[in-house]
Amino acid sequence: MTNPSPKNLSTTPLDELHRELGARMVPFAGYAMPVQYSSIIAEHNHTRKAASLFDVSHMGQAILRGDNPLAEFEKIVPADLQELTDSQQRYTMLTHDSGGILDDLMVSRAGETLRIVVNAACKETDFDYIKKTIGRSCELEILFDRALLALQGPKAASILHKLSPDLRSMPFMSTQEIHINGIPCFISRSGYTGEDGFEISVAAENAEKLARMLLDESEVLPAGLGARDSLRLEAGLCLYGSDIDKTTTPIEAGLTWTIGKRRRSEGGFPGDTVILEQIATGTDRNRVGIQPEGRAPVRAHSEISDTTGVVIGEITSGGFGPTVNAPVAMGYVANTHREPGTSIQLSHRNKTIPGKIVKLPFVKHRYFKV
Repeated sequence: MTNPSPKNLSTTPLDELHRELGARMVPFAGYAMPVQYSSIIAEHNHTRKAASLFDVSHMGQAILRGDNPLAEFEKIVPADLQELTDSQQRYTMLTHDSGGILDDLMVSRAGETLRIVVNAACKETDFDYIKKTIGRSCELEILFDRALLALQGPKAASILHKLSPDLRSMPFMSTQEIHINGIPCFISRSGYTGEDGFEISVAAENAEKLARMLLDESEVLPAGLGARDSLRLEAGLCLYGSDIDKTTTPIEAGLTWTIGKRRRSEGGFPGDTVILEQIATGTDRNRVGIQPEGRAPVRAHSEISDTTGVVIGEITSGGFGPTVNAPVAMGYVANTHREPGTSIQLSHRNKTIPGKIVKLPFVKHRYFKV
């Protein structure tokens, strides 16, 4: 078991529980985090068939307040937030003046405030940027005293309904304040696995009690970062720092759907000129799904070539997909080679592996929609 020293790393409110459960702990985004408890494949498969509990407390949580926080936040993201109704959530990103992505995030409306969840590795930079750009008109309250748990899988809803009688039927990407066996929680029906599920924000002091309560359910097992990564890769979901970063635009990344219709006509966000031009005329490269032949996974930074050996792109995420029982990958290729079915070659340990471009996702999303 790898147990990084807390002297060098931050810990989440569930750190002692992870160690009690026998988790293999690794450094991740400045935190000691569980990568697995049993095996990555077993945790992956259990999530697809039942429900798994992930600790995502390393993520950054905040509340934005002001006279019109929706309009103010629109100044730094391309989403149409002003059309959000109370308790709706949206995926968006912070962009810079050249159209690249500073981070991707979740934002939800709670009355006249916005709740924001950002990536762990970017949270200090993100929050500083938000304060710098719209801090004069809005107040950003960083929620240092909150944990965040993700209950993911097809049985997640029935488990929460049993523990929380006041839980109403929630569509995907909506939020609700509930009590889970008396513990106050703010939940969203969302997640990072392609499965139905919930992200549960809870006071840090109640996090371990809530986690134990959920793990007491026979259908729930703990899962770590390894399964979280393989699940999101099969679902074709981007990982910031790998599939998207400051050098990629939302259009190159296949995230055009995140740009609101009104924002496409009005602009008014960083990088709008570049992004709107790409919507109109296209891009030189695109994120695609990649299916290598054989059983060997092809990892990030491997070169992608056409059938004549000319380099046309690079793998950004790759691994073995337990659900599809085959290696899967994502990467960027020249626009001329983006069509599904296109034959390619992949570099792997000084070898060349044949592959093809495939349509994303590798596994169909099973989000709950009404």
